[in-house]
Amino acid sequence: MERDKSFREDYNKLGGKDRGSGQHFCCWQCDESLTGQRYVLRDDHPYCIKCYESVFANSCEECSKIIGIDSKDLSYKDKHWHEACFSCSKCRQSLVDKQFGSKSEKIYCGNCYDAQFASRCDGCSEIFKAGTKKMEYKTRQWHEKCFACVVCKTPIGTKSFIPREQEIYCANCYEEKFATRCVKCNKIITSGGVTYKNEPWHRECFTCSNCSTSLAGQRFTSREDKPFCADCFGELFAKRCYSCKKPITGIGGTRFISFEDRHWHNDCFMCASCQSSLVGRGFITDGEDIICPDCAKAKLM
Repeated sequence: MERDKSFREDYNKLGGKDRGSGQHFCCWQCDESLTGQRYVLRDDHPYCIKCYESVFANSCEECSKIIGIDSKDLSYKDKHWHEACFSCSKCRQSLVDKQFGSKSEKIYCGNCYDAQFASRCDGCSEIFKAGTKKMEYKTRQWHEKCFACVVCKTPIGTKSFIPREQEIYCANCYEEKFATRCVKCNKIITSGGVTYKNEPWHRECFTCSNCSTSLAGQRFTSREDKPFCADCFGELFAKRCYSCKKPITGIGGTRFISFEDRHWHNDCFMCASCQSSLVGRGFITDGEDIICPDCAKAKLM
């Protein structure tokens, strides 16, 4: 960063030509005599101090003054400063022999640069110092130690994670907090499952409330929000056919006939005498029996 300058107190040869002590020795620019004067040699040509600084010296970026041959010239990206002017644009601390950064044509000490421009961790809001490992996801970034599950605080590292509403969860904590759980056993449903009354069940947990037979994929009905298989529901709650004494469940669209306090399956609603179906026909009671009109007439004759 320091400009190369050559200083000579005596000058005997110039451009390979020998010059005696009587020969006129002058500045290449202004032709003023350099005898007994300080000068600078550049490209094999001598210049007086004034001409050299006027033609070749750089201007300081900070104070705009010439950086003379007696000053140290500090340079960065084609810009130059006096040693005393090479300082942080914000806190004015000297940057000589110190690390610094630049932004928008200005230079800053490490602390000021970090405070104003360095990216920050989305977890702790602290800056990322040089060489710090970053964990990135979409537009967000974290220190490695800050990229952790919001519940158990364990660093994610290279393990799988699940983002939800700006928070990061490890797989285990996400399942514990958000995964669907069976209403019967309260354990997580990892696959399959059935829904009843808008509530989730394991297939193996969705059973008859009476006999515990699995109801998954089977016909069932409910009473007081409890599921029952067809057999248990019929035995426990269904009306019974007056003829065959079996339950009338109504499952699968089963039709039945009711008369007074008696009930029959459609297929069982028959004349007690001739066994013809009475569904959709008139009938006559004969004691505990029901008979068709024809059989009733025959009994009267």
